[in-house]
Amino acid sequence: MSILDALRERLGDAGLLVGGDLAAYENDWRKRYKGRALAVARPASTDEVAAVMRLCHQHRVAVVPQGGNTGLVGGSTPDDSGRQLVLSLTRMKRVRELDVANASLTAEAGCVLAEVQAAASAAGLLFPLSLAAEGSCTLGGNLATNAGGTQVLRYGNARELCLGLEVVTAAGEVWHGLSGLRKDNTGYDLRDLFIGSEGTLGVITAATMKLYPQPRERLTALAGCASLDDAVALLGLARERAGDALTGFEVMNHAALALVARELPQLTQPLGAAAWTVLLELSDAESAQHARGVFEGLLESAVERGCVQDAAIAQNLQQAQAFWQLREAIPLAQAQAGLNIKHDISLPVSAMSAFVAEMDAALAAYLPGIEVINFGHLGDGNLHYNVQAPAGMAPAAFLATHEPAINALVYDAVQRRGGSISAEHGIGRLRREELSRRKDATALALMRAIKRALDPLDLLNPGRVL
Repeated sequence: MSILDALRERLGDAGLLVGGDLAAYENDWRKRYKGRALAVARPASTDEVAAVMRLCHQHRVAVVPQGGNTGLVGGSTPDDSGRQLVLSLTRMKRVRELDVANASLTAEAGCVLAEVQAAASAAGLLFPLSLAAEGSCTLGGNLATNAGGTQVLRYGNARELCLGLEVVTAAGEVWHGLSGLRKDNTGYDLRDLFIGSEGTLGVITAATMKLYPQPRERLTALAGCASLDDAVALLGLARERAGDALTGFEVMNHAALALVARELPQLTQPLGAAAWTVLLELSDAESAQHARGVFEGLLESAVERGCVQDAAIAQNLQQAQAFWQLREAIPLAQAQAGLNIKHDISLPVSAMSAFVAEMDAALAAYLPGIEVINFGHLGDGNLHYNVQAPAGMAPAAFLATHEPAINALVYDAVQRRGGSISAEHGIGRLRREELSRRKDATALALMRAIKRALDPLDLLNPGRVL
């Protein structure tokens, strides 16, 4: 029996897509990678995922696990061989358990992030992982890439939010590692091995995640700064005054918001033009009055010290959402403007200003008219330092001609400062060669040894990461 016949027998017609329009599974969100799948398997349970993996192991068929397919590094789309099976987890959407007393939630990998947030909220609790794609990205994908988002500063990445996993191995065995325990020292931490592995070591089918109290007050403001140094000074002041109540601290350079104004003019921008605009948010689980007093005092002090030129505090939830929409609209505006060179870098906050000054000057000298769209999570040291073509140059030609040289300039500067070439987006196919050149040789050898041990036939997402 052929692999497709065997898959159809096990999954039924609803569980296997063969032929027809499979573009939603074969093309990445950026439209940069276009593949051709053998078929798309859509299991509805962990047992069915295990059955798919056993059949693929038997027939030596490579598998590309996929969630919402919102990744930015080509890690969840098939190649163009027509021999890789896409394993879509989107039918596995159950919230299996919500334990209020334990402040934890167990959900399947195909649950959309916004649905996990809503389930927690309905129980009076908070699931804090939040990112622009939360309406379509899935929990499994978030964990496979160790997603970050806008509240890492307070709550940590997806890794810090996860208590336990259920994983199907390359050979089709199931590791039942779901647990609501905060403490468990019983050997190697297999959970952390699979989180961030981008589907190359196993298929995450479910996870138990931490929940938190809902804040009584959430305060959001935009602040205009004359320089990135001023934004860093504001961050220090916010940490000093607000402590753990500081939930988010985002920065956007002038070019980023100007691009949003051009591509999405319907979005209101409440502040005048500034070299840098900070979006900061405080949340307090105890006293709304105390939180507002701290917030207003913080901004007043920042203006007095000269690190803030202008500020606007959201007066209600609708205004707060509008402020966040400006920040989250930047990737959409870039997508509308055309292909660009994306960098998802992390650096010590103390090194940010010097890096940006050096890179802005180096890129302007390399190619006059080049446009840097710089934004991201300054609070946790993560910038999306993206580079767009000069006016009049076709984006595709810009990438084809200049991407290697621009990547070398940026990544060399990041490496000199002890930073990382991938803060939260992962490696996938886009940064695979960069990783092989820049990662410590011992670390790469250990990673390859783990891959051989868990996937000796190289069937899980081959050609990604390593």
